Amino acid sequence: MTVAAILRHKGTEIASVAPTTRIANVTTTLAEWRIGAVLVCDSAGQLLGIVSERDIVRSLAKDGAACLDMTAAQLMTRVLHTVTPQTSTADAMALITASRVRHLPVLDGDHLAGMISIGDVVHAQLGDMDQEVDSLRAYVAGSA
Repeated sequence: MTVAAILRHKGTEIASVAPTTRIANVTTTLAEWRIGAVLVCDSAGQLLGIVSERDIVRSLAKDGAACLDMTAAQLMTRVLHTVTPQTSTADAMALITASRVRHLPVLDGDHLAGMISIGDVVHAQLGDMDQEVDSLRAYVAGSA
């Protein structure tokens, strides 16, 4: 299975904020969308970074309540690990594991095509395993 298949199932709607968005507002976006990370994009839709719950918690521990007045640009992770729609779920999982991230923006060329999470990848891989088990059962039952 590929990332494109995950996006067909979950959709391509992306939660994003401007670099000038205050972290207090970023937390509202995270809560409203029920997500763990939000992309930071400029006015042209160019991907600049990502702000995750982890980023916010770490800043709260370091900076206290002042964190809430910081901007997304101040707190975002700028080095992004990305995938393409053609990336296999196995490769996406390997990247998530090696990079110790939970969210991967999906880029189709220069176009932001979506975002997947570790939960999306695990769900897809479990679906693949279920299909494989069913196929093996059918094969064994047919050859008995």
